[in-house]
Amino acid sequence: MADPELLALLETGTRRLVRTVDAMSDEQWAAPSLLPDWSRGHVVAHLALNAEAMSGALEGVHEGRPVPMYPSDEARDAAIDALSTEAPSVVRDRFLGSSTVVYEWIAELADNLLNVPIERVPGGRTMLAGDLADARVREVEVHHADLGLDHTTADWPPAFVVVLLDARRALHTGTTGFTAHAVDLDRSWTFGTGGPTVSGPGAALAWWAAGRGSGEGLTSDDGQLPRIEAW
Repeated sequence: MADPELLALLETGTRRLVRTVDAMSDEQWAAPSLLPDWSRGHVVAHLALNAEAMSGALEGVHEGRPVPMYPSDEARDAAIDALSTEAPSVVRDRFLGSSTVVYEWIAELADNLLNVPIERVPGGRTMLAGDLADARVREVEVHHADLGLDHTTADWPPAFVVVLLDARRALHTGTTGFTAHAVDLDRSWTFGTGGPTVSGPGAALAWWAAGRGSGEGLTSDDGQLPRIEAW
């Protein structure tokens, strides 16, 4: 089964996100999110479709047949755009149902299936079935903050901050290296080789490392924050 700490983070994070989505008014639904060109409806549509995609892939793992999460990046983007135009009640129901189902698939995945590879799109990047708990909790927490409502990075549990910074370091492909030092966690992450040390609260570092914001609350020992690509 998935790491119990990740499952606990996913369960509590999903519960908080469900409360936020359930309380959104139609006006809030249509308003811009913190993501460029996406309304809050787009964010919730993405979260619903991501949960459905993960569930489909995990069902395939269980049945011994490869099922990519998405047919293509273009199909994924088109599906998000299409669902985001539906009535809020429709998108909300899809989100609530899929969030429950994907948690069950992740929680019940057998140990002997954790290392089965899953393709994001056919022929594209792969991840292990056992990594979907980590991936889904990042989707839940980061996009909850992307809604731009009451939930912010200040609400992230320290354990999730570590999860996000671990993941961003693993995925770092930039040519500019740097060290991220979380002053409140007394912990550092090395991204690439060389470069400055960027210091600040762990949540602010994780938000910036995920390509969000402009580095508010962070300092660099060479006076300049490295450029981070959006996730």
